[in-house]
Amino acid sequence: MGKGANGEFAGRNLLKKKKRYRWLDPKYVRRVLKLKEKHDPLGKSPMASGIVLQKVVVEQRQPHSGLIKAVKVQLKKNGKVITAHAPRDKAITFIKEHDEVLVAGIGGSQGGPIGSIPGIKYKIVAVAGLDLQMLRKGKVKR
Repeated sequence: MGKGANGEFAGRNLLKKKKRYRWLDPKYVRRVLKLKEKHDPLGKSPMASGIVLQKVVVEQRQPHSGLIKAVKVQLKKNGKVITAHAPRDKAITFIKEHDEVLVAGIGGSQGGPIGSIPGIKYKIVAVAGLDLQMLRKGKVKR
């Protein structure tokens, strides 16, 4: 009989092959070795709170020109420092140094950045427990 595993008693060989070739799939490796949780500052959670360290301005990538208002945030849960941008017009004016902010992923593919914003993967959702968009619109006061 040949080595091809497709006969009546081939189950064990098929299973062994399937287990061996799983490691060639990057998604399988990433999931089994928990690489996303180790790499991502937010870990498994969709949001995290942190303290604003400083305000920064980031230039947009080519072909766009403009300045993106962002802040450096130190996360409470693990002490990692990330850069998060303040979405929409005048949002940065409601954020001060040493404020407590809630940070969420920006929603790029595979957790990456969006469009011409270089290296910024997170956005600010709330400042001092108040929704940033409500502050912007003037519906709530600090």
